[in-house]
This record gives sequence, structure tokens and C-alpha cells, in this order.
Amino acid sequence: MSQMKWEKLLSVKRFASSGSQSDIRSQFQRDYDRIVFSSPFRRLQDKTQVFPLPGSVFVHNRLTHSLEVASVGRSIARSVAQKINSWEISGNKELINEIDSIVSAACLAHDLGNPPFGHSGEKAISSYFTEGKGSQLKASLLPEQWSDLIAFEGNANAFRILTHQFNGRRKGGFSLTYASLAAGVKYPYPSFGHEQRKKYGIFYSELETFRQIAEECGLICIDDTAKRYARHPLVYLVEAADDISYLVMDIEDAHKLGILKTEETESLLLSFFDPIENSGALKYKSSIYNEVTDTNERIAFLRATVINLLVQQVSEIFMQHYEAIMSGRFMSNLVSQLGGHYQLALDNCRKRSVKLIYNHPEVVKIELTGFNVLGTLIDEFTDAVLHPEKTYNKKLLSLLPEQFATTADDTYQRVQSVLDFVSGMTDLYAMQLYKNLRGIT
Repeated sequence: MSQMKWEKLLSVKRFASSGSQSDIRSQFQRDYDRIVFSSPFRRLQDKTQVFPLPGSVFVHNRLTHSLEVASVGRSIARSVAQKINSWEISGNKELINEIDSIVSAACLAHDLGNPPFGHSGEKAISSYFTEGKGSQLKASLLPEQWSDLIAFEGNANAFRILTHQFNGRRKGGFSLTYASLAAGVKYPYPSFGHEQRKKYGIFYSELETFRQIAEECGLICIDDTAKRYARHPLVYLVEAADDISYLVMDIEDAHKLGILKTEETESLLLSFFDPIENSGALKYKSSIYNEVTDTNERIAFLRATVINLLVQQVSEIFMQHYEAIMSGRFMSNLVSQLGGHYQLALDNCRKRSVKLIYNHPEVVKIELTGFNVLGTLIDEFTDAVLHPEKTYNKKLLSLLPEQFATTADDTYQRVQSVLDFVSGMTDLYAMQLYKNLRGIT
């Protein structure tokens, strides 16, 4: 089977851009900065990660999570770059050394498409079309378009935000490099034709956009009928950084909120270390504990040490499966390939997270809030864009920002304009607008 080539995978060409301005930064560093300074990225500071946004105890939101994933992703990519260049696989070592900038930029952008109220926001949007009034729209949509709506996906929405030309905005969205865009597509296929898969990465409206990016980067087309491509190799590093970050950081947040006791938290984190294989790290831990007595700082130290350990492990796994990854045959993820005590430790963290964190009453409350708030907003604005002649709807549409306004005759595009607006809201703005529309002070 043919292999993907780094010379094409690391394309510095910008999507929908005719030129490239001179800058002291590399093209990929410019990608990173464009995301950092963007409005969608800033709004992540008021979007729930897992726990409700903090009061006196600060836990992670989407912004802090994305920054941490970018940091972890950069470390994994830097380790992988060193290994690739030591193998002398690529003739362009300078370009390989840039993959840490590509991965960190893709990590920053990986949650841009997530709606308010955590992952429950995705379910709330989908439920409007499967269980709510939105189900009446099925007959007026193509099957491929309907497939997008009944399984709204934050990953696909992020790709749309990065590439779509909204009203009054630049062509090509963020106009990032092809490499950075491809490295962020975790699921390189649309919602339809993959019923057995729970997630997807491309809306029907962005199919042609992704095809252009895939061809520019030389991604292997696995199934042309189903529009399915092999992942860009750097996607595996972005995914691993996300997996490591949320698994470990959720444990630390649970400890800060008193959901997990200190002894259990320490036990969960220490289980990643083999007494023989990682004896040096355990001795280092003892020396730090002799100096640091603050409980939260001790947990933070253990968390950092665990992340550093997993960074090294997943970079090794990437190289072990290098040939399969480059030929599009690797169908797993790096973290799931961790063996022995590493996998046992991860499984323990997942089990405790599901039992004590993801089903915690405060988490369930924010999910229920999301269903009510988002369901109402989507219902009212969808009716407004489909029936703009109504007096109430005219008033309501005046609240729709210019970039989301639509005059399209196509039902799919009209509904998308509503989802673009609602999914981009912060938790606070969505809640306030809901109260305004319901007359709640």
C-alpha cells in the first residue's frame, strides 16, 4: 500500500489564500497565533468542560483544557520529531521539526465547535431534531443533511468554524495552512455512510472543502463512495494529547472539589508508575513530598509527572506503528495501545470518572440545564429563520448577528445559520438569552 509523504502532509499552503506575507514566525506558528487571538477561542473561557463553571474553586473550562492539550501535544510532537529525524526517514528535517507547532495549533482548535454546557450541548441539539419539533424538517432535507442534524458533532462544527466564510468575514474562515487543518480532523469522514461509527468530522456542507485539503496533503482515500480518508498522521498526536489531558485533569479537578479524597487521588496517579521500571520517578516524588506539604501542590506534582510519563510512552507507540500510520492502516488510537500497568491505571481513572465525576449531581444538573436552554433557543430561532414574515420572528431575527444572518432558500442552510449562532454561545450568554426570551428576571 502507498504511504503518505511528509513533504505533502506538512503543506504550508493556506486554505483559500492566494499569497503568504512575510513574518518572523513560521507559517505554522502563525496558525497557532491566529487561533489564540480569535473570538471563538476566547469564548471557550465561558464554556463548561465537565464541571459547572467555578465559584470559589477553579476547575477547568474549555479554554484552560485546550491550552493544556496544546502544551501536551507540543511535547508529544517534539519527541516524535526527534525520533523521526534520528531514523533519517525524511529528507526535510527542518520541516519535521515544525510538527510541534502544527500539533499545538490543532490542539488549540480541537474544541472550538463544542456548544455550551459541555457534551450535553451536542445531545441537546441532536435531540431537538430526533425528539423535538425539528423532527418535522426531515422531509425537506436530503438524507445526508438530516444525518448531520440528528447527530450534531462538535468536531465537524470546529472544522466548519475554521474553514467557512461567514457573512462579512474573510474567505476560507481562519485561512490556516492545509497541514494544520488536516491535523485537526479526528474523524475524516461525514456523518452518512458510517452508521456504525458514533462520531464524524465533516458536515455535508464542508465535504468539498475537506476534499481539497485531503488532496493537498496527500491523504489516502480509503473509501471514495463513503468519502472516507485516512487520518493525517499528526491527528494521532492531537488525539493522544486530548485523551491524556482530560483523563488526568478530571481526576485533579475532582480532588479540588472534594469528590475524590486525597488518598484515592494519590493512589490513582501513582498506579501509572511501575515500582521497578519507574523507580527514579518514585524517588523523585518522595523528595518533592519532603519539601512540599500543600496537598493540592502535591497532587499537581503527581499529575505533571504522570503526564510526562505518558507523553514519552505514546511517542514510542507512534513510532512502533509508524508504517501502519503512514499507510493509513492504523485503526486505533495511541492511548489504547498502552499496555500493562499503564492501561490498568487508565482504566481505573476512567471507571472512577464515570462513577464519581461524569454522573455527579452537579454535572447532571448542567446537562439538564443545557437541554432546556439550547432546546428553547434552537426552537425559537429555527422557527424565525423558516418563517421570517411573522411579527415576533422579525424581532427575534434582529438579535441574530450579521455573520449568521441568512437569506438562503435552502432549509439546511437556514437551520445551519441557527446552529452556528447557538453552538458558538457561551454558557452565560445562552442562559441570559433564554431568560430574556422567557421573561425571567
